Amino acid sequence: MTAATIILLIIIGLSAGILSGLVGVGGGIIMVPMFVIFLGLTQHNAQGMSLAVMLPPVTFLAVYNYHKAGEVDWKLALIASALFIIGGFIGSKLALKIDQLVLKKIFGFMMLIVAIKLIFFSK
Repeated sequence: MTAATIILLIIIGLSAGILSGLVGVGGGIIMVPMFVIFLGLTQHNAQGMSLAVMLPPVTFLAVYNYHKAGEVDWKLALIASALFIIGGFIGSKLALKIDQLVLKKIFGFMMLIVAIKLIFFSK
């Protein structure tokens, strides 16, 4: 691993972590494009890396801060979590069968829809 790669990983990790904790977005929406653009990873590889990177910090530190502030409805979180596990398994199986370019376009389209909704239709 080169020094440039290490520096890019530091920038990507810190940026994604700060933005994830700040605005509550999954780090994937930040990390996946950065992994693809700056590290040259494939879409599949970037998505797998993003999921692997997010597991410990999101599970422990960020959730702890929101829980401490009384901002976690544990009943809803447990239900959504169980469904997320099932959906994540199914989604990852599907993603690995989809062509890289198609997957990139799907990812970009989802980011665009979310951005439009947040910018123009938020209360």
